[in-house]
Amino acid sequence: MEQSEVNEQVETASAGGIGAPTQVTSAARPASSWLAPQTCSTCGAAPATNGGTAASPSYVYAIGRIEPRFPRASVEKEFAQATGRAGTAGLTDRQALHAVLSKPENRYLVRQLCWVMTIEGLETYILAPRDPSDFGLLVEALRPTPQPWDLDCVIGFRGPIAGPEVCNGLMVPIVAFDQIYSFDRDTLIKAIPKPEKTTAKEFAPAAEELFDRIMQLADNAGATDEHRAVNYLAVRYQAIYANAADAFARNASLTGVDVAPSPLSGTRNVVEVIFSYTNRNTDVTEKFFTRVDVTEEFPFLVTKLSPYYDR
Repeated sequence: MEQSEVNEQVETASAGGIGAPTQVTSAARPASSWLAPQTCSTCGAAPATNGGTAASPSYVYAIGRIEPRFPRASVEKEFAQATGRAGTAGLTDRQALHAVLSKPENRYLVRQLCWVMTIEGLETYILAPRDPSDFGLLVEALRPTPQPWDLDCVIGFRGPIAGPEVCNGLMVPIVAFDQIYSFDRDTLIKAIPKPEKTTAKEFAPAAEELFDRIMQLADNAGATDEHRAVNYLAVRYQAIYANAADAFARNASLTGVDVAPSPLSGTRNVVEVIFSYTNRNTDVTEKFFTRVDVTEEFPFLVTKLSPYYDR
């Protein structure tokens, strides 16, 4: 990778608000160290072998909403008692929930709750930290005053389906996470540096539309290489938004976001994310692409956005 590309990745990752983590997590620990009641003995563990061949781990890079649930009636009653001791007069239910769980003495309740990630309104994953110290990331994802465009990005490993006793009958895959980014769409868009030739009035709607289109891709649970690459670009690579604004200024419509294996893949798993824009007057389509390495848990940029030509 060229030095300029490495620098761009560093600049993109450090740009204020663009996928900025709410907290720096510690190094991952073995699955046996988890303390969450909803954890399993195999999530995030070493890949299983089949006839001497190691199975590929199932990584997750998902964008959705995190919400706590009461897995059992006893936990709900215990939370009610803690709320009664907390002095929450004048607070809404959500503010009271945040206030109680934010207190260090109530951290035991955080470990007892079931943390569910919904994507496009569907219950998709149950979350469990690989390191017990990362329960704080779940509390930080719990906003006292939630807004429609609040989002959470979860990075980790997908494990087995949870049993009915884990989360009050909810049976979805368990994700052992290493990192959570919590942000809202408006803050993300405002943090993206605006292109010099584009006004803020033109850039914001273009960036919002591109982000919304990515979020609405069919069945994007962030568990395939294709969706992990697209979600990574949505929160960590500002050039795709500048390119969208430039295309709209040329009277072009966004007509496709496609992902294909890169011919450059060898020992690494590299995919090409292709953005198609069709001129509204001439019906001519222009394509731009970037390469993303999705070999391991954390995707990263391989090449910068550039024109794409069909082979």
